[in-house]
Amino acid sequence: MPTTLPVTLEQPAHARLVTAGGAGPERAVTVGLTYASADPLAIGLVFPPEVTLAGTEVTWAFARSLLDEGLRSPTGWGDVHAWPCGRARTVVELRAPEGLAIVQFDTSVLRRFLRRTYALVPAGQEDMTGYVDHALAALLGPEEDLTA
Repeated sequence: MPTTLPVTLEQPAHARLVTAGGAGPERAVTVGLTYASADPLAIGLVFPPEVTLAGTEVTWAFARSLLDEGLRSPTGWGDVHAWPCGRARTVVELRAPEGLAIVQFDTSVLRRFLRRTYALVPAGQEDMTGYVDHALAALLGPEEDLTA
């Protein structure tokens, strides 16, 4: 069986950032969209240091299916929710102990990015074997042999 090297997709996306309670004005921000075939069920939103409380780059990772469904109808669980905002915008809400951020994207940009991810790894064809083995090795330590 041939092995394929992991592929990572990255795409900048212009967005509007709104903080909880209107603590500050809306800000234009460029958020990085990321997807790695090695972690086929997740996508990432990468926020630049100038818009994070920590002053460092922050990545939120969540289910690719959540973003896909959020383009059409309200969805979410836990700390991440997404919903359409009119025909041309999609909102992603991120909750953390430090606060809440609402990020508004052009829906067409998110659709285009998701199409690229599905071209790389189609829905329903995510092979989790290598990902699960890697995660278990990280939890159990390098001395564990998962193939035995």
